[in-house]
Amino acid sequence: MNITQLARRLRVTPEELRAKLPELGFDIGQKALKIPDRDAGRIMYAWREYKKRQYLEKKRDEQRARAERKERVKSGDAEQVMLPSTMSVREFAEHMNLPIAKVMQELMRQGILASLNERIDFDTAAIVAEDLGFLAQPLEGSADGSDEEVQRLEAVMSAEDEADLVQRPPVIVVMGHVDHGKTKLLDAVRKTNVVDSERGGITQHIGAYQVERNDHLMTFIDTPGHEAFTVMRSRGAKVADIAILVVAADDGIQPQTKEAIDIIKASKLPFVVAINKIDVAGANVERVKGQLAEVNFVPEDWGGKTICVPMSAKTGENVDQLLDMLVLVADLAKDDIRANPDRLAIGTIIESHVDKGEGAVATVLVQTGELKVGDAVGLRGVNYGKVRAMRTWDGQTVKTAAPSTPVKILGLKDAPSVGDILEVPENPKSLEKVKFKHSTKSGVAEISVKKTVSVDDDEDEKPVLNVIVKADVLGSLEAVIGMIEKIDNPYVDVKVVAKGLGNVTDADMLRAEAAEARVYAFNVRLTGTAETLARDKDLSFERFEIIYRLHEDMEERVKALVPKEKVYTELGSLRVLAVFGKLEKGVVIGGQVLKGTIERGAVARVIREEKILGEGLIETLQAGKVDVKDVEQGQECGIGFTTKTKVEVGDTLEIYKEEEIERK
Repeated sequence: MNITQLARRLRVTPEELRAKLPELGFDIGQKALKIPDRDAGRIMYAWREYKKRQYLEKKRDEQRARAERKERVKSGDAEQVMLPSTMSVREFAEHMNLPIAKVMQELMRQGILASLNERIDFDTAAIVAEDLGFLAQPLEGSADGSDEEVQRLEAVMSAEDEADLVQRPPVIVVMGHVDHGKTKLLDAVRKTNVVDSERGGITQHIGAYQVERNDHLMTFIDTPGHEAFTVMRSRGAKVADIAILVVAADDGIQPQTKEAIDIIKASKLPFVVAINKIDVAGANVERVKGQLAEVNFVPEDWGGKTICVPMSAKTGENVDQLLDMLVLVADLAKDDIRANPDRLAIGTIIESHVDKGEGAVATVLVQTGELKVGDAVGLRGVNYGKVRAMRTWDGQTVKTAAPSTPVKILGLKDAPSVGDILEVPENPKSLEKVKFKHSTKSGVAEISVKKTVSVDDDEDEKPVLNVIVKADVLGSLEAVIGMIEKIDNPYVDVKVVAKGLGNVTDADMLRAEAAEARVYAFNVRLTGTAETLARDKDLSFERFEIIYRLHEDMEERVKALVPKEKVYTELGSLRVLAVFGKLEKGVVIGGQVLKGTIERGAVARVIREEKILGEGLIETLQAGKVDVKDVEQGQECGIGFTTKTKVEVGDTLEIYKEEEIERK
């Protein structure tokens, strides 16, 4: 066999293989180009054993280092690290000046599966920091960092003269777990039927609507309920004044409910809890109130301050009462719900896409000032065009949009990203002019895709699931990419090789063939040529209209690629007291069990002067000249030991079991 071919199989360079062969007991020259076929199999076996010894020695060193770190922390000699109240995993690693992979590995050991950009609190970080050999101290005056654009917007709004501020409609965000009835609630509020237009009863895009109650106008933002829309939901909370937390009376608090609660707490939003579905079998309002109390949302009738409205969005029961409570909460917070309508407009993009007939279309929520048709608008100092036309949520064409009004605007040169701050400048000529390449891919490049980081640099190359994502609008694409970031498997990488808006074309299928990728089409179709190409070349593609179905499919594909895990279970150790004779492929030894149990069929490492010399298999086991399955601590026994390592009196055998199990 060619030595280069063998090196490729062993995933090393030919030079490294040649240098290591003498150490493994093979007399192969440094300039050899070929290896006899009879030796190739032996070399591959010896290399696997060498790598296994390396792995086991590394594990022993890690255990020793871990014990030393814990001792330093216990004695107070460990290095101190100042940490903020919350931080991303990336920032946490930077504070300790450690590789991100090592920090993520420690988080996983603690049962925390967090991505690079996911935020963890100080208490969690302090526990993990101790295991990594650091003493964590809270950073005085630390606070969550927020986006520069958002900070600037807050600074502009807080600098307004009190005399110029007038009352504006409150912006209300609806949050809660998937299928708890958020869109149905808005349906009941607006007396329209939005649910029927949504696939599977799950809201796919952020929408904004206005309703009137007792001469009070209110703006509602409908955020999608699935966890894949976390980023969009967080942005929805940034622009909101009041939150409605929807909890199903029959289902109670669920994972996405807790996520919404965290956003409400972090944003310090006034809120009302809508306990929905009181008309269904199994509804238990008191149980839900008990769960709310557990997360420090104590209901008013239990002596707390949380307003809870039991209701049914389906029958319309108590919907008016919910609106009355929202008006009451808005009145209590009226000093914070004000804006200056006589200044240049600033707003937040809550949806955008490129329409074939209308070009770039964006939904903007005006937060201060008045937006007018003809206004030049900019994003991050870049000229994005002029407002050519504006439409309200119900399709009416308007010339102006006051604070808290959601409007669709036409005339932009490019589709902005969801969450961008749109601003009308004092001098339009001050905006930077950028030549936009107008296509359905607009805004897509800004959606970043996280690269999964391996937790062990020494592991073999991980399997990769390559995917191509096409979606109908930018919000959907951002949500799918955000969902992919949450699939953070330590054993399989998910790589987005291409992403874009619009139908799947034959170019996408050819790219999928070249990259061996799976195509995911969300709310879009395959063109005729693309479908023919996929069928002829047997390419993988899936079309989805419900995002959690796409999520489930991708998770299943990842699970199918997860390699089996080798589990090493330490059983015990034995001191070699005598070497009786040789076997065909090993030796017969006698010894005493120092600790644990020795089992027939287990693997044993040969240790001499704390160094691993090799290993072998316990073929036979005798106690008192009787064949036995196992021998316990303190007993003496005879072992038929299959090994290539020379065993001597005084050596220690460390016994362990090696099993392959399915990884979860």
